[in-house]
Amino acid sequence: MPKLKTKKGAKKRFSITKSGKIKRGKTGKRHILTKKSKKRKRHLSKSALVDTTFTKKIKSLLPYD
Repeated sequence: MPKLKTKKGAKKRFSITKSGKIKRGKTGKRHILTKKSKKRKRHLSKSALVDTTFTKKIKSLLPYD
């Protein structure tokens, strides 16, 4: 059976934790930052976990992670 290709877009966006959960970055910190509060921007810079309903789909895009 041939090797599976990793989807490069998914590889750049997601990483898998030791426990098997999928980590993602939060959206909304690229532009239009003047109207957002400091607290909101600070919380946007932290990472979040992908919902468990999407883990199977994302893991199929990342076969060797």
